[in-house]
Amino acid sequence: MTVSVLVLTLNEGINIGPCLDSLSWSNDIVVLDSLSKDDTTSIAASRGARVVERAFDNWSAHQNWAMKSIEFKNPWVLYLDADERCPAELRDEVLRRATATCVESAFRIRRKDFFMGRWLKHAQLYPTWLVRLVRPERIRYERLVNPVAVVDGEIGQLDAHILHYPFSHGIGHWIARHNNYSDFESRELLKVRDGTSRAGSKLLSPDPTERRRALKDVFFRLPGRPLLKFLYYLVWRRGFLDGRAGITYATLQAIYEYHIDCKYHELIRRRQGLPI
Repeated sequence: MTVSVLVLTLNEGINIGPCLDSLSWSNDIVVLDSLSKDDTTSIAASRGARVVERAFDNWSAHQNWAMKSIEFKNPWVLYLDADERCPAELRDEVLRRATATCVESAFRIRRKDFFMGRWLKHAQLYPTWLVRLVRPERIRYERLVNPVAVVDGEIGQLDAHILHYPFSHGIGHWIARHNNYSDFESRELLKVRDGTSRAGSKLLSPDPTERRRALKDVFFRLPGRPLLKFLYYLVWRRGFLDGRAGITYATLQAIYEYHIDCKYHELIRRRQGLPI
């Protein structure tokens, strides 16, 4: 065995069991829990996982701490969230590619997102490549939310997919979580508008992760972003082909973008000493 597994959790009692069941092939499963109030940790322990607890501060700091501070048994780490699953084809490819002697320092993996029982093939940024299989000593993360992986060395790509169920807790939970995300994103927007974030300079980078970050920074500079995001998902990406799930998802994404905008202007007014 050359691959350990890292799963991040916070009140994921509804998800952690099926997630760990899909990872039972690994001899070293670590659950990094952010002080859950439900039965997440007891379920994880009953599945044979090692449970490590740490209060959450922000995404990049949390993941950087995990890679530096947790002693994994194996040289490679597959990182998943609790609402994700590792299907058999991904398991087989991970074990085949992540060897002790391979030249890569990390691998990107695509993800399929599901909503209302169907894969959001169109109403999403598919294919989005995520660095999820890593040598922990060769990676660090940047950005407060939706972290960007910075890898020391060559990055490969896998053909199989991670399966993602972002609405497993219900739409209300998704909205509450993205309300928190919008706090972080509004600060990132402030950096872009202030000129302290220059990721946009990597728009033509051969690295899809750097290109995605650059596109995000360019998008942050556009007016009318909530409407643009809705039209992009629904019309340009043909999200309507995903039926009601696609239309609903495009609407939720537009609302999320509007929340980021509102909080950004609140930050500006606070900085200028103006009433909110």
